Amino acid sequence: MKYTVLVTGPVYGTQNASTAFLFCQSLIKMNHALYSVFFYCDGVLNGNDFTEPATDEFNLVKGWQELFKNYNVQLHVCVGAALRRGVINYQNKSNLKIKKKNLACFFQLSGLVELGYSIQLCDRIVQF
Repeated sequence: MKYTVLVTGPVYGTQNASTAFLFCQSLIKMNHALYSVFFYCDGVLNGNDFTEPATDEFNLVKGWQELFKNYNVQLHVCVGAALRRGVINYQNKSNLKIKKKNLACFFQLSGLVELGYSIQLCDRIVQF
């Protein structure tokens, strides 16, 4: 089966994102196809490169990046939700007069059209 995972929980503060990450790892281990992960609402904070967990905590942002590097899972971040929460990349920083980007490597800003396409393409969508 082909899956899309929708993450609406922040990177830290709730279990939503970490549970989604563990679910994604399980899908891959069970030989299911994980097409993409779409981060929406507070879930866009999973793509914030400025996130620094405590030294004894799992770095979830790096975990998502490893998922991309090892399994080519697309990491889509809703552009509207990201801008409202201060997650930006080089393309949109010039309009905002901000000197640094904080969208983590391997995450890409996307619109809800990408989520719709993923839903149409996949057998299942699971939200966390």
